[in-house]
Amino acid sequence: MLRAKLRRLDVWNAARRAAADRYDELLADVAGVRTPVRRAGNTDVWHLYVVQVEARDRVLADLGAAGIGAAIHYPTPIHLTGAYGHLGYREGAFPVAEAAARRILSLPMHPHLTSGQQDVVVDALRRSVAGTGGA
Repeated sequence: MLRAKLRRLDVWNAARRAAADRYDELLADVAGVRTPVRRAGNTDVWHLYVVQVEARDRVLADLGAAGIGAAIHYPTPIHLTGAYGHLGYREGAFPVAEAAARRILSLPMHPHLTSGQQDVVVDALRRSVAGTGGA
């Protein structure tokens, strides 16, 4: 099964890149939404499209109420996970990472994401960050 999927990988990655480009365009003027940073020379595959917003949990609830499957994929900074506990880092050791972890929100992203679906996501996100609700 994975071998069959591998033949589609380049097409799927291209579709994800197109979807990420469109999210960037749609979200460019949305106050309160920080989009992912792209680095020159990288070819991103966009497994996730992660934005940062204040009041993330409320925004996530608004999107869920609107039927949008947004998620929080990495809620805990790595230095605060059990796997790295032996290093002795505590909350406050990496304030930028900790603040980002409180704001990150993954928007729907997959190779079959349509423009119409993205419009719905962005409209609900825009309403939520403006404080007018996502549903």
